[in-house]
Amino acid sequence: MDLTHLNEAQRKAVRTTEGRVLILAGAGSGKTRVLTFRMAYLIQEMGVSPDAILGLTFTNKAANEMRERIRSMIPHKLANRITLSTFHSFCLKILREDIHYLGYTKAFTLWDQSDVERVVKIIARDILGTESELPSLKPTFDQIAKARSDGIKLEDMDQVTWHDEFSRTVYRRLMDAFRAFNALDFDALLSETVRLFETVPDVLEKWSSRFRYVMIDEYQDTNPVQFRLTELLTQKHQNLCVVGDDDQSIYGWRGASIKNILSFQGTESIKLEQNFRSTGTILEAANHVIRKNSQRHDKKLWSHKGEGSKLEIFHAPTDENEAEAVIARLAKMKESMKVGWSHFAILYRSNALSRQFETALMKYSWFDSETWVRGIPYEIFGGTEFYERKEIKDLLAYLKVMVNPKDEASLLRIVNFPRRGIGEGSLDKLTNYNRTHKLPLFEVLKAPPPEIEISPKVTSAIQSFVEMIEEGKTRFENDLTGSMLWLLDQIDYKKAIKEEVKSEKMQAFKWENVEEFVSALKEQEGKGGLVEFLETSLLNKESLKSKDDKKTNKVSLMTFHSSKGLEFPVCFLVGLEDHIIPHEKSALEGGVEEERRLMYVAITRAEEKLVMSMARTRKKMGQEVHSTPSRFLMDIPKELLNVSKWNDLS
Repeated sequence: MDLTHLNEAQRKAVRTTEGRVLILAGAGSGKTRVLTFRMAYLIQEMGVSPDAILGLTFTNKAANEMRERIRSMIPHKLANRITLSTFHSFCLKILREDIHYLGYTKAFTLWDQSDVERVVKIIARDILGTESELPSLKPTFDQIAKARSDGIKLEDMDQVTWHDEFSRTVYRRLMDAFRAFNALDFDALLSETVRLFETVPDVLEKWSSRFRYVMIDEYQDTNPVQFRLTELLTQKHQNLCVVGDDDQSIYGWRGASIKNILSFQGTESIKLEQNFRSTGTILEAANHVIRKNSQRHDKKLWSHKGEGSKLEIFHAPTDENEAEAVIARLAKMKESMKVGWSHFAILYRSNALSRQFETALMKYSWFDSETWVRGIPYEIFGGTEFYERKEIKDLLAYLKVMVNPKDEASLLRIVNFPRRGIGEGSLDKLTNYNRTHKLPLFEVLKAPPPEIEISPKVTSAIQSFVEMIEEGKTRFENDLTGSMLWLLDQIDYKKAIKEEVKSEKMQAFKWENVEEFVSALKEQEGKGGLVEFLETSLLNKESLKSKDDKKTNKVSLMTFHSSKGLEFPVCFLVGLEDHIIPHEKSALEGGVEEERRLMYVAITRAEEKLVMSMARTRKKMGQEVHSTPSRFLMDIPKELLNVSKWNDLS
């Protein structure tokens, strides 16, 4: 196999196939290339069966990109036999085969975050014995999320030091609800797979025997549950290759543990330090920022692209001045470089900073060929995803109930939407009965007991709803698209949208998304049934974009976190002030090292030019607040910087 296009460190990473291998892949060092070459090398040179190779990633986009690259190296039939998926998709595959050992049926449904929140609120009301407005449940959600990402088991709950017994009780009841409703959320996919492996040795033996070689991408982003899953899965063959960069570990706030990569016990450690993305000056600045961190593997990025230009930095009087100066520089660069708007990205620490830049982009006038145009086109990354839109979640809830009538979270979402005359009072009586008698809510709806006092009109509405669900279950077994059109007609969803929003433009937008959803169902025809579609839609969210989300020639606006994995010829890092970066909360919580890593990630997004800016005063809650430059800027040597006046565009 020809490895001449790889550098020496990359070749070593590809050829080191046995044992526990740590590949420290710096930003822009070609880690995806190394992973795909390594898989192809195992098959072509080592004679390993592709069925014995497992590659785990954090996004479907990464998994799909890797598979496409492998297909260009080896025959498609071989490439398609490699198991390449996200952690969640892989665990779903295991649980669809073996979850019956844990007391679930294989027809379990997947809950998203809003489903879980709805159930937690029901549990909280039950514990507190109130139907009035609940206190904020955010502390409870945060504590439960941390316990779950840390892999704390129910039987170990009493050893956990939590702030209150309430959160502990909610956690226990939530775990019970998953089993009662035959449902799992994304966290439970991971934790229940670990529980399955730990409690049923035969299942662990089956899956660990199947995969002799396991590779994990973005290992610095793994949490304790993913760490445990990996250790269990690889204990038989001990051929584990993890690829990651501790300097880009920026998700501690959502459970990722940098300890996993810092304390990895391996037989070999290989550093990829040649960066193929950025100029030498940009990398030198990034190296100086990150080396102040104490919790890291030592490495230094370098480039063959030459030094490039110095980094421009300016200090504007106000946040409004800063935004205007950034957009003026951006427009001037576009003109002088003769490139499109998509060449440029504006990156910021928190979403709240985007407003001033959006305003400045909309106000700016520029010359396009023969006419003056007002407003620069831009796109904000991290908007509402297609499957997070209300109209889509409504339809998904209908489909989930048809697959799994025990799914109470989905059932409560749709039982009176669109409105069919089943009021809150009647629903309260029905749900109280089903919880008191420990019966599935759908069974109670099918045959409301006589002791529940509900009007004949409500009884009729419930009967019609149940009959529609029962008929839908049969219809969807044979025809996905036709059945979806039938369902939309049955619930008169177009009318429901018109009643919900008054703007004709928004009505059209929502209906276009419904049409896109029907198209997605049509694509599923011949590839599997409704269960498979629901899995795909929830686990592969980035595969379907809404109508306003197509790639066009626009300036990109995004947070530092959203920019990870992306690159742009010209980047503007804005709002570089203490209390913004590092964020004031992070500084108080001792998370300054993670904030420094975040700054490092932002700097290394730039390929050719990097402009950094800040403001002396910034409006906060309507008040002007004085700001000081970010302490991270002090780490960049002065000789790498071109300090300019904010209003000087020369």
